[in-house]
Amino acid sequence: MKRWKSFFMFAFLGLTLSWLVSCGTSQSVDSPSPKTAEVEFWTMQLQPKFTDYFNQLIADFETENPGVKVRWVDVPWSAMESKILTAVAAKTAPDVVNLNPDFASTLASRNAWLELDPYINQSDRDLYLPKIWQANTLNGKTFGIPWYLTTRVTIYNTQLLEQAGVTQPPTTFAELAQVAQQVRNATGKYAFFTTVVPEDSAEILESLVQMGVQLVDENGQAAFNTPQGKAAFQYWVDLYKNQLLPREVLTQGHRRAIELYQAGEIAILSSGPEFLNAIATNAPAIADVSAAGPQITGDTQKRNVAVMNLAIPRDTDQPENALKFALFVTNPDNQLAFAQAANVLPSTINAIERYKSELEKQPNVTPVEKARNVSASQLPTAEVLIPAKQDLNLLQKAIYDNLQAAMLGEKTVDRAVEDAATEWNRRS
Repeated sequence: MKRWKSFFMFAFLGLTLSWLVSCGTSQSVDSPSPKTAEVEFWTMQLQPKFTDYFNQLIADFETENPGVKVRWVDVPWSAMESKILTAVAAKTAPDVVNLNPDFASTLASRNAWLELDPYINQSDRDLYLPKIWQANTLNGKTFGIPWYLTTRVTIYNTQLLEQAGVTQPPTTFAELAQVAQQVRNATGKYAFFTTVVPEDSAEILESLVQMGVQLVDENGQAAFNTPQGKAAFQYWVDLYKNQLLPREVLTQGHRRAIELYQAGEIAILSSGPEFLNAIATNAPAIADVSAAGPQITGDTQKRNVAVMNLAIPRDTDQPENALKFALFVTNPDNQLAFAQAANVLPSTINAIERYKSELEKQPNVTPVEKARNVSASQLPTAEVLIPAKQDLNLLQKAIYDNLQAAMLGEKTVDRAVEDAATEWNRRS
């Protein structure tokens, strides 16, 4: 009897174990595999020219990071601001987005971006040019990773300058005023065009900084109602009143400067080195007499650099993978590869050294190659002249509106500077 009881007991245990193993096996086979993490990445108008580059870049990242997939979305330049604003408000923003610090700082002031300082170690931070990293901070907090850079050069019409008796292109604003008079007297044309339209280029705002003007103090109040600020206003007012600037500077933007240069109506244009290719296509005769020199600056010798960055929205559900991808895109090797493909400048110390070394090995015979060399040579001392700050557009509007009034004789320079400062301080 005991033998039968033992038999039934072992049979029951066998059936139970078999059922457990069966259930366990079934659960293992039928349960879903761990979900693949997806990082959504937005860029600004880089397709189709750089499609192959980014497809390979993403494939390399995914190989190094199994379980992470990147979905790349390229957005037209003109649509990016509205699309990212809408996406941030709806909490549907991508995990990594390509912006410039000016616009990124506007959203940073609204707490839209992930604060990166808790996630980034010092060794990662030390890879980048310090002044460029600083441009991606607001109130001491990092909101973006620097990516690629551009520094303007001075493109000039050698033929027009020669007709005016100018042997060397101007490198300072003082020299620019002299050249403007010489070109006007000798040719009846203008030396250059700089817009005073508030919604357009910030070149005049940057020129104030280059002339030694502090725009805003540490408390966010206007700091330009000073002798330096008044002298800078006076400089532009004098050029306009002496008919050394086209009348359209009050109504037309930087696009007009491009049109006038390509038509041979102005002698000097501030732009990127690659614009020489556009001139060669649109105005071959002007391209034949064009050359490039350093940015025009003031007594400070400061030169401006434009920065593109990568930001991570605060509401991302992939903060670690998003940051890992942003650091991968902007590491020295990948920055150098993109800079060479896109003819821009990298923002890491190692990549810029290698970039300059490669430039030195090239024959450097074409105007574009020479302009790139000039652009790269400016980078070690270049900085973002208008650091990220809230309501930057309102600061530019207050200064440009009142500068226009002084140009038109509606206000004295002293009153224009004072009114601009008052408008800025009352913005809230």
